Amino acid sequence: MQMRRRDFLIFGSLLGAATCLEAKESSSFAKAFGSVEPTIRAVQEHMFPENGMLPSAVSMQATRFLFETMQHKSFDRDIRKFVIEGAKELALREHGKFPCLPAEEKERALRAYEETPQGGRWLSRIMILSMEALFSDPIYGSNIDEAGWKALHTEGGQPRPSTRYIAL
Repeated sequence: MQMRRRDFLIFGSLLGAATCLEAKESSSFAKAFGSVEPTIRAVQEHMFPENGMLPSAVSMQATRFLFETMQHKSFDRDIRKFVIEGAKELALREHGKFPCLPAEEKERALRAYEETPQGGRWLSRIMILSMEALFSDPIYGSNIDEAGWKALHTEGGQPRPSTRYIAL
């Protein structure tokens, strides 16, 4: 079956537009994430602090992992939006000061946010994404030196991935 020239040109235009839209969406996400990154980082560091039983969010580069995972084209757009909006809401509730609060005040703020309709789901999502950072295969840029696995006295799944992401 031959493709008519007109159909080929329309198909090519749509393909080019899709690439531009994806690049614009990625850039838009990076900008939105940058505005809430300090809040997300502070929440992760509160959940997985230094000197805890598990590796810390800092040592596992959990915020970078979360950003790179969410920025990937296969990541669910609705979850991406939910994470950004939830972080904005927490920042707003705490007048932009959440990252600077002492641990006791962070705990109070997170417990209060957890009681809101969105807050509990948002904190659960941040916990899930942070745990993925701590326990995923190190090829994805976190779980440095397999520290998450070692803390649980376990090994990663087999077979181990040989590339960072599957090409879509």
